[in-house]
Amino acid sequence: MTVPVRRATDDDLERAEAALRGAFSDYPWTRWTVPEDRHAERVGALQRLYLERLALPHGAVWVDEQVRAVAAFVPPDAPPLPDDALGQVLELHGDLLPRLESADALTSEHADPDAWSLATVGVDPAHQGQGLGGAVCRAGLDHLDEQRQACGLETSDPRNVRLYERLGFGVVARTEISEGGPTVWTMHRASR
Repeated sequence: MTVPVRRATDDDLERAEAALRGAFSDYPWTRWTVPEDRHAERVGALQRLYLERLALPHGAVWVDEQVRAVAAFVPPDAPPLPDDALGQVLELHGDLLPRLESADALTSEHADPDAWSLATVGVDPAHQGQGLGGAVCRAGLDHLDEQRQACGLETSDPRNVRLYERLGFGVVARTEISEGGPTVWTMHRASR
């Protein structure tokens, strides 16, 4: 079955945020770096900030027709988040921000600075297992292949490693995060 996908627009933000909030509420990384208080709300707000202020204006976001699945790609030369958005990110991570900073320092050394980043991909939990995540990822990767661009990502769910391997990514590093943090796999895919 072919899943119709398209580029996202600003009109998709609310549904994209909802899909990603559901997909990441129990994800190992967000469980470790986003406070429990209003956890799902914070996760949704973080995803929306990155979509609205980074991926949509500077990269490419792919969704299925009903916006149950979202994949956001960010180029290596994307500007940093503006100060107001960065302030919101810091506030949403709250007292767990040091975990994020220390883990980023460990994993960032494995990233390819010239590759695009598959910054986020998620499927609303009620629609997982239907091929939606793979479809939105493939659309974005096909777009990058047309531009002869490589892509990198990080995941902290071992089940995702197999999905990304099927999409042509290979593991370049596996980082054990201390202080009870999750394992992070850094993956890379050359352009095709």
